[in-house]
Amino acid sequence: MNISNIAYLASFLTFSIILASCGSKPEAPAEDQEATVQEDLVTLTGKQLANTRLQTGAVARKSISGTLKVSGQVDVPPQNLVSVSIPLGGYLKSTGMMPGTHVKKGQLLAVMEDPQYIQLQQDYLTARNRLGYAEKEYERQKDLNRNKAASDKVMQQAESEYRSLSVESKALAAKLSLLGIQAERLTENNISRTINIHSPITGYVSKVNVNIGKYVTPSDVIFELVNPEDIHLNLTVYEKDLSKLAIGQPAIAYTNARPDQRYETEIILISHSLNENRSAEVHCHFLKYDKTLVPGMYMNVEVKLGDIEENVLPDAAMVNFEGKDYVFAQEDARSFRIIAVEKGQSSGGKTVVTAPDLAGKKIVTEGAYTLLMQMKNIGE
Repeated sequence: MNISNIAYLASFLTFSIILASCGSKPEAPAEDQEATVQEDLVTLTGKQLANTRLQTGAVARKSISGTLKVSGQVDVPPQNLVSVSIPLGGYLKSTGMMPGTHVKKGQLLAVMEDPQYIQLQQDYLTARNRLGYAEKEYERQKDLNRNKAASDKVMQQAESEYRSLSVESKALAAKLSLLGIQAERLTENNISRTINIHSPITGYVSKVNVNIGKYVTPSDVIFELVNPEDIHLNLTVYEKDLSKLAIGQPAIAYTNARPDQRYETEIILISHSLNENRSAEVHCHFLKYDKTLVPGMYMNVEVKLGDIEENVLPDAAMVNFEGKDYVFAQEDARSFRIIAVEKGQSSGGKTVVTAPDLAGKKIVTEGAYTLLMQMKNIGE
């Protein structure tokens, strides 16, 4: 290659390099790149980071003393809630009971009427008379057999008849007892076509399920009675708060209608099973009975908690979005990851938080809402 060609080639390469350098732009500095959102991670520009003035801190352990606010419902234990029915069917002849009526144990609730009551008394009196004759016949046959004047077979037949009638008589007497009829006082002169239903407890009538003239079967509940003197408060407590409660812990209850009226209670039972909502039942006993408290009444409850060491963050570290609580953990100089948490009780500007993998992380304690807005706006 001659000198002129070499000079031409050198000039061409120089011109190409100049054109290439004029057609490319310099890469923007890292701090001038746009803010980005990747799934649960938000990355700020250098300018945004400077303007936001974020502050970070670590999760701290602190002894928190306060109250746990839950809801509850006034309830009665099963032994204080009685369903009244009759072992035999019958027609309701009369009753003076209405829901809310106060009754004493043994008080007459209703009068029932049916022909089968008459038949049952007749059967008992007939069996009792036959039993008397069978007993005498059995004794007579024993004496005859002892003197060899009667065979063993005849004596055994008399014994069998006597035993059978004895069983029948006792069974009929037990049935009469279920109806409230004393068999030993029953005679042919005092057979009754009605039976009385008496209250098994002292309390009040909560439900009346029949009316005059209605036929009632043995499976029907005629009345429902409640003994309110042992009412208790049934609380709904979520799984995360169960460990904070203990038997004997005091709690204050009140209604929305009368928030100034406070009722002192005490935890007496904590359920060991969770329902589908991951909550359990906690039962409280009222220290003083109040007749204005009725089963089914809803109440607000504040359970007094002792000092418990918990993971806490400043209140400003937590943000709420679409009904859930979050915090932001710093990933690098300009990136922050949003993490879902569960909030607990608050005290002195600190809130208990429950979430995995928070230990050792730098949590944004100031400016968390700015990050949330940045993430939401860019995401949209």
